[in-house]
Amino acid sequence: MKIAGWILTGFAGLFLLMDAAMKIVKTAPAVKGTVELGYPEGSLVGIGALLLLCTVVYLIPRSAIVGAVLLTGYLGGAIATQVRVGNPLFTHVLFPIYLAIMIWGALYLRDQRVRALYS
Repeated sequence: MKIAGWILTGFAGLFLLMDAAMKIVKTAPAVKGTVELGYPEGSLVGIGALLLLCTVVYLIPRSAIVGAVLLTGYLGGAIATQVRVGNPLFTHVLFPIYLAIMIWGALYLRDQRVRALYS
């Protein structure tokens, strides 16, 4: 169970770290996507730094629960943004939910403290 949890954590962590890095270095796709969603280009580095911080907190075992809560809030903002601009439900609006399920599912599998909340 722990191995599966760490594998899921790795997938989610790599995706989030890559997304944060793309925002921080202002790659063309990140800039284009951010502007299309209605955010100014100048907010990109701050959003990327916030995502990086939340992801690092999640990847540290001692603070993983706090990191998961922070990432859940971040992903909630992503959902709100996708709804606001009227993007498709299953591909855009629900993607952050899929990612949050992976984050919390991985934490459930690898952390006894989270499993204890459900017993």
